[in-house]
Amino acid sequence: MPPTESPSAAPASTTPAVPAPTTPLVFTGDARPYGGGDPYADYRTADFPFSHLVDLADRRLGAAVIAANDEFFAERENLLTPAPAVFDPEHFGHKGKVMDGWETRRRRGASARTPHPADDDHDWALVRLGAPGIVRGIVVDTAHFRGNYPRSVSVQATSVPGSPSPDDLLADDVEWTTLVPRTSVGGHAANGFTVAAGQRFTHLRLNQHPDGGIARLRVHGDVVPDPAWLAALGTFDLAALENGGRVEDASDRFYSPATNTIMPGRSRKMDDGWETRRRRDHGNDWIRYRLVEQAEIRAMEIDTACLKGNSAGWAAVSVRDTAPHTGPARTTGENSGEKTGSGSDGDTAAGTHGGEWTEILPRTRLQPDTNHRFLLDAPVTAREVRIDIYPDGGISRLRLFGSLTPEAGARLAARHREPRS
Repeated sequence: MPPTESPSAAPASTTPAVPAPTTPLVFTGDARPYGGGDPYADYRTADFPFSHLVDLADRRLGAAVIAANDEFFAERENLLTPAPAVFDPEHFGHKGKVMDGWETRRRRGASARTPHPADDDHDWALVRLGAPGIVRGIVVDTAHFRGNYPRSVSVQATSVPGSPSPDDLLADDVEWTTLVPRTSVGGHAANGFTVAAGQRFTHLRLNQHPDGGIARLRVHGDVVPDPAWLAALGTFDLAALENGGRVEDASDRFYSPATNTIMPGRSRKMDDGWETRRRRDHGNDWIRYRLVEQAEIRAMEIDTACLKGNSAGWAAVSVRDTAPHTGPARTTGENSGEKTGSGSDGDTAAGTHGGEWTEILPRTRLQPDTNHRFLLDAPVTAREVRIDIYPDGGISRLRLFGSLTPEAGARLAARHREPRS
């Protein structure tokens, strides 16, 4: 079913909020009662134009739902669970049906004469983004909430330095920007919203009007790291997702996304890394990364943790120093299982900026379930990095250690200060 636009109204919050352009791509209307079988058989979704971007509210990046005014039926923490919501029709608890999401109690009016909630009554949850950045799109997922989803939702965002408490965020002097104005949504559906605000945000407030349940919240966008923090670190992982690195393209995502290779920490199980399908030709697989900014690479790690019978046999790493990239990230199909790019270098894939590749690690044998460390003879300046694996298989992590060039540090500081679209 294609997405349809839904009328919107003013947000219910009384906190001052600055509006930002938003395009709703939502599914409106009721869902049918669960009739048995696959609970996702009648689930409604779409290919949102921002779904390839990083989920800034990914729990694995350190995101958290730090407060909610009500979570009577289902805990707020479920909103950021990485996996899709599950449904067990037989699972009931002392408070009623156990749902995999955030669900509040039913609101009531002030008296028997006014039994219905007031128009501005709503429930809210405060979300700390795991990676502060520019929000490009939001998905409010009501999977399995068929007769108990909210009538409408709204989302606001703010940027507060440090580690503010819920009380700090709810203070009267905190300015909130409306990313999603109050908009009708549908049940058992992925309700998507394209956001055009250009500011860097650290926290979100999700509102449901007047009450109900939401299974998952996804906040897609571009990571914008704090340049002062990176400068204080000096040497850091230039490709790490939390530091502003990203995957631009990959030859294969059949079993798992290539972005897993720049997630925090070591892989704990096989699907925490990147694994390709078995090749039946004479080619090889690859990932192309864009660093946070122009930088000097001094050392690298290629980790095959938890990949024992399916790790890559060999790997080579190349770099190039291309022109600075501005605007939204142009990652290609990162959340899909599609195979993109061409050949073994990916230069024909979307998002390529040109320039010659320089090999900094020749084809080197990899061991299964092992972290391989390499020191470079001299620092290498680069903005893009490509790892080629032979012939197929997978790696769990790629770490590229170094520091920003002075010019890159200045550009990153300007990006941190100035809103952009």
